[in-house]
Amino acid sequence: MARTPLSLSDGPDSPFVHLCQPDASKSCGACCGLYNYVDSGREALLRRLRRRTALFRASVRGPEDLRRFSETLKASEDGARRYEVIHCCEYVGFLDEGERRVGCLLHPMQNGGLDMRDASFYGRELCDGHFCPSYSYLSRAEKLALLEILDDWYLYGVCVTDIDLVKEFFRRVSESAGEMPAPARFRHPALRGEARRFFELKLSWPFRSESTNRFGKYSFDGTEYSTHAIDYGALGCEPSRFDRIFLSLQSEFGSRDELRRAEEIIRSRLEAVARRYGELVD
Repeated sequence: MARTPLSLSDGPDSPFVHLCQPDASKSCGACCGLYNYVDSGREALLRRLRRRTALFRASVRGPEDLRRFSETLKASEDGARRYEVIHCCEYVGFLDEGERRVGCLLHPMQNGGLDMRDASFYGRELCDGHFCPSYSYLSRAEKLALLEILDDWYLYGVCVTDIDLVKEFFRRVSESAGEMPAPARFRHPALRGEARRFFELKLSWPFRSESTNRFGKYSFDGTEYSTHAIDYGALGCEPSRFDRIFLSLQSEFGSRDELRRAEEIIRSRLEAVARRYGELVD
């Protein structure tokens, strides 16, 4: 999906916050199946998107060129998916020369007004009208704050679609601070930096399971998925207060000591955010 880039909201009084293409520094291609590849690490996706974009720009002049483009990609790319029933669209690529925004290469804003989205698997109408669950389940304040914190397409995409992680972060920061920080507060470099350090755990979590069928809290078997659960009983302890965060980070613990170290990392990063916020409002 790739909608028209908008500002952080449709208007000063509108409850709608655009998450797909919020600004010039980031965007999300998750609903295009971007993170559904077995190898969906940053470098793998960067190579995939860069090659697609170059091929599209060099070979597609109109709808008549799309079949050959699609066949070329499918013959040359590794199409292995985590979840077989989720389509991975071959038409998602980089929308700008700086490679900061991902989205639909068929969109009319990418083709001088020519809309070629009917060639995609889901078609123009569905691509244009679909909104992911984050639109419904994240509050306006949470959305706006997250947009202030993150400006990297890869990290933004894996975080904005992880509702549990986002809501747990803001819930715990709000509890420590005594209030939900106003989204504009996260423009402050120090506060923004500490908040970003928390979300960067998505990229560098030391207790991340390497299982190829795991993605956050979900486990896939090809056609079905289930919510993963951490076996705290096997570790000899009660469920952690950070269980939802651990699941979002695709955690796997080999011992009670690993669990405690993981809890300390989460605790320290959340406290760092609350402390920075307190310094701003004192």
